[in-house]
Amino acid sequence: MFGNVNLPLLIVIVLAYIAATIYMGWYAARRTKTSADYMVAGREMNAFLMAMAYGSTFISTSAIIGFGGAAAANGMALLWLTFANIFIGIWVSFVIFGKRTRALGQELDVRTFPDLLGRRYNSNFIQSYAGAMVAIMMPLYAAAVLIGGARFLEGVFTMPYWLAYIIMAAIVGWYVFYGGLKAVIYNDALQGTLMLFGMTLFYILTYVKLGGFVEAHQALTGMANLVPQNLAKAGHLGWTKMPAFGSANWWFVVSTLVMGVGVGILTMPTTLTRFFTVPRTRDINRALTVAGPFIFMMTGVAFSVGPLTNVWFYKTQGKIALAAAGGNTDKIIPAFIGAAMPSFLAYLFVLTMLAAAMSTFSGQVHIIGTALGYDLNKNVRADEKKRFAWSRYGMLIGLAASMIIGAVLPGSIIAVATAITFGFYAAAFLPIYLAGLYWKRVSTTAATWSMVSGTVAYWFYMIFVNQKEAAVFKLGPAIMGKPSLAGFPWNVIDPLTVALPISAAVLIVLGLLTKPMDAQHTEKVWRAFGQPGREPTASV
Repeated sequence: MFGNVNLPLLIVIVLAYIAATIYMGWYAARRTKTSADYMVAGREMNAFLMAMAYGSTFISTSAIIGFGGAAAANGMALLWLTFANIFIGIWVSFVIFGKRTRALGQELDVRTFPDLLGRRYNSNFIQSYAGAMVAIMMPLYAAAVLIGGARFLEGVFTMPYWLAYIIMAAIVGWYVFYGGLKAVIYNDALQGTLMLFGMTLFYILTYVKLGGFVEAHQALTGMANLVPQNLAKAGHLGWTKMPAFGSANWWFVVSTLVMGVGVGILTMPTTLTRFFTVPRTRDINRALTVAGPFIFMMTGVAFSVGPLTNVWFYKTQGKIALAAAGGNTDKIIPAFIGAAMPSFLAYLFVLTMLAAAMSTFSGQVHIIGTALGYDLNKNVRADEKKRFAWSRYGMLIGLAASMIIGAVLPGSIIAVATAITFGFYAAAFLPIYLAGLYWKRVSTTAATWSMVSGTVAYWFYMIFVNQKEAAVFKLGPAIMGKPSLAGFPWNVIDPLTVALPISAAVLIVLGLLTKPMDAQHTEKVWRAFGQPGREPTASV
């Protein structure tokens, strides 16, 4: 894949990186003695570690390979997702949600996102339901990330894809099983640093290869006539323009890729858990200054370089990127890195992609494990030894489920699977999460029905209406005998666009009509918000 690269040297470098990863896991395992250590890193991480863990969990091979490939097909319009990631995924997430999430988590001794919802609404059903949704949907996202990492290893070492797949899963599974969230965060800090350095060089060298910033963008603009006929018919106007307003391509880019992920990050259990790991609320302010620039570089580079690969492939092979990759968007970025980048930097790029995959995948299997072993297992929540052990058992089940799902997913799936997962969590949980932090009157009944209605609306629309996502599961088309129950534009609008307003409306209406929660419990919740800067008091 990397031309004249010294393969034995590359193998040595990768093995050294894997050894460092295993050491981090061993180091964390020695310091993981309780379920709080395993599930929330003992609530003792500093701002830098928390920020890098949040950012590197957020950005994975899904963003770099999956969404980078989607940008190669759909153009610079995906840079709006960079804006959404920074404004919503970082500023709104940290300032509007993060501070109160940490304060409430500390007051109620919360260990997971479903635990936060369950304790806020004093409802075992809400915690169990949210835990079930994590256990069911997160393996889809984890499978997408695992696919991206395995595809990259496959290309670099020309090894069988299945072997790369197993190696990735085995390494991550080992250190998450023994070291828990501490191992995840320690490795995230290492992996995030590698990602930042590697992506910065990737960005610079892409423009060097294409003759400079102005020349590269002018060349890309001039290629508008090369847009494939099927994409042009869907509204694609060229790689430097937004798709035609209201077209199928516009709805896919805006509602699925930009809004689905941009809004969905607010309720991703893997990143929200990071707010529970710092000892003071002011640490979140400090983390904000690290996480923002990190996300800007990661997504900005991937979504800029993706479209520009068309220029390089056309100059060197006479094909646009999608054609050069055989129609599979998940293969565009690996193919470009392997063919266009200088061999002496191949080593760094390999580590960057491995870090991107492992940092996110480790967080995913960890959160699936805590959902299965803690949130869904009411009988072990009060027993320290049992909840520690069962979280580990749950992690192994989540790892196996992710591997099985990844083995049956179709090609060009990384970006779509990611958007489905992010969008679903926003539709089901965003209204009750926001209300739980800011609406004193909200009731358990309102929260329950909002969560359920968001779930039902999203799944129904995803399986039976949205044509692209229905094709992933194939259940709707098999039952109906046609791709969608509705025509354009409903068949291309993302389910989040419909399900989130339904979930929010149910919450507001029932919140006003039903009896508020117990006053004593509500005052306990608001006591946490009234003293956002205090030292932790809850046991860990």
